[in-house]
Amino acid sequence: MNIRSLTRGDGVVIGAAVLLFIASFLDVAGCDGPASFCDDAPIPNSWDATLGLSLGSYMTGVIGAALIVVTHLLPQPRKVAGLDLGTVGIVLTVATAWSMLWWTIDAENTGVGLILGLLAALALAGAAIAAPLVPALKGPLLPAPKPPAPQPYGGQPQGGYGYPGAGAGAPQPGQLGQPGQPFGGQPQQQGQPFGAQPGQPQQPQPQQAQAPQAQQPAGDFSPFWFAVPVPRPLFAEDGSPTPIAELAPGTWYLAVEQRGPSLVAQTQDGRRGVLQDTSGIQRG
Repeated sequence: MNIRSLTRGDGVVIGAAVLLFIASFLDVAGCDGPASFCDDAPIPNSWDATLGLSLGSYMTGVIGAALIVVTHLLPQPRKVAGLDLGTVGIVLTVATAWSMLWWTIDAENTGVGLILGLLAALALAGAAIAAPLVPALKGPLLPAPKPPAPQPYGGQPQGGYGYPGAGAGAPQPGQLGQPGQPFGGQPQQQGQPFGAQPGQPQQPQPQQAQAPQAQQPAGDFSPFWFAVPVPRPLFAEDGSPTPIAELAPGTWYLAVEQRGPSLVAQTQDGRRGVLQDTSGIQRG
């Protein structure tokens, strides 16, 4: 499950479902009698009144919201008895809003539990229907993480554990001896090779031929981080038509190779595949 695949519409659905669940524990009716009578008479909530209201209305909407959110968390849509779980969740939220409307109309003294439950059910059903249609609700719920800053090629690591010279008491260059002087040895005369006795004539040293270093040509492609605007399938590198994963919006993936118009992408768990549709991707 990828929590970054949730949208703002899913956030509204979750908030409305929590509010609906809280409303099920509030009073479903008011009291018109004297204050002393109202203080002594218990006012039931939906769980004390009838299971048809608590389970048939309140919890139906909560279950519908859970199905919608779980469907968006899964990499592939799931079906039960040929029905998509997300579609079933939307139907349940609409049924909850319809049921809460008639419970509120039919009640003689409407309590805060029914009023709050009706408002939450209407918001839940509206968000479930409008989330796939309204652009403002289709945006990612959580911001996309920033890609890690790439290290320069050939750069030396900073001082740390195990790095020479990282410790506080590590010797600095020039502390063990003077420049050009070996540790524990005698000072060498300028231009005199190491190990030669003073006063001896210098023997000409043959110049070693320095082989030119072969420069490797730089490739045209460099790996980069990217994010997809909408969920897109990732196919196997052997060309099989069955997707091995689904790239979700709001998550950064690493492009390791380019094959024509397609990219070879690597997921967080190390799986590699071919992203055939690269239109509208965001480079990190």
